[in-house]
Amino acid sequence: MATTLYGIKNCDTVKKARRWLEQQAVDYNFHDFRADGLSKAQVATWVDQLGWEALVNKRSTTWKQLGETTRNGLNDSNVVAVVLANPTLIKRPLLDLDGHYHTGFKETDYRQLFR
Repeated sequence: MATTLYGIKNCDTVKKARRWLEQQAVDYNFHDFRADGLSKAQVATWVDQLGWEALVNKRSTTWKQLGETTRNGLNDSNVVAVVLANPTLIKRPLLDLDGHYHTGFKETDYRQLFR
């Protein structure tokens, strides 16, 4: 099973997810949004599978720093561009299990995914 964990290395929730994966001896790749970048195709795939409402973290500092016009005007047609310009809007971590995507980290959810 191909497993990639997307996030930023200094995010506490990403650190918890990485620690859990390592404790369970899960072979995974880590992709740092900031260091490794994101492609339009990646973000579009996530939006298609998850929906932008599930992908975008509206509690994040980045969300709060966006202009009110951008926040209120976010929709299916512009979300990819906004996320590419502000990758820390993505709810972290984003887990890719063979093309199936999951956002956030809850140990109980990960136990279900990796049993």
